Amino acid sequence: MIPLKNKAIKTTERNSSLIIKELAIGYDTKIIAKAISFDLAEGELAAIVGVNGIGKSTLLRTIGGFQKKLSGFIRLDGKELSTIEALDLATKISVVLTEPITSKNMSVKELLALGRQPYTNWLGILSQKDKSIIHESSSLLKLDAFLDKKCYELSDGQLQRVMIARALVQDTPIILLDEPTTHLDLYHKVQILKLLKQIAHQTKKIILFTSHEIELAIQLCDKMLVLDGRTNAFDEPCKLIENNSFDTLFPTDLISFDANTGSFKIKKQV
Repeated sequence: MIPLKNKAIKTTERNSSLIIKELAIGYDTKIIAKAISFDLAEGELAAIVGVNGIGKSTLLRTIGGFQKKLSGFIRLDGKELSTIEALDLATKISVVLTEPITSKNMSVKELLALGRQPYTNWLGILSQKDKSIIHESSSLLKLDAFLDKKCYELSDGQLQRVMIARALVQDTPIILLDEPTTHLDLYHKVQILKLLKQIAHQTKKIILFTSHEIELAIQLCDKMLVLDGRTNAFDEPCKLIENNSFDTLFPTDLISFDANTGSFKIKKQV
């Protein structure tokens, strides 16, 4: 695991919290998912898991303020999300979505520097602290060799690491990531998730991500939200296993969940 040696990216002491109660999400009046309730405290790594189309990305976008909730509430440190000004929100939440970046003609260094915009003056001049945070974040994600490369020159996996580094550069108490391990092989999936857990624990950030890597999330996350459209269970992975929350996540005619190993098994045809 990569050590967090440089203190530049470590945040000051703060009691961050994310509280969601009876949230309904969707578009216009169409509800995609509802009855979503959970809360996260500083220093926790959590995953949102579920089948395709259940609303994982929509939930993340709603928490990030990219689209309006339909009902319920989202509170950051006691404040309702809808009452927080955009610039202030940019210092509280950083978001990495699956949409492609607007300009791949930027260099990696330029893209990372954009993460400091909520803190720089109107000229966008980087202070020594800004530069130190950029350097530390790029080092953590092993991007030093790519800083001068254009984003279009990177592989999908490399670009994914750049976007995660940019979220770290923004230095917010809450980080939201949509499928952060997409395009990565198993080794690099584990590496990224272990790094995110280390960052959450050591810098006291809340890190919430969506994932199809349910078995990895079970092993590495502090908390998980099983978005199933029914109970939408939220708890520690071991307690979710005890409560059979994964058992009916997928159609049982093809896949079963093994509580002893914390993994899914394919049912063989007879």
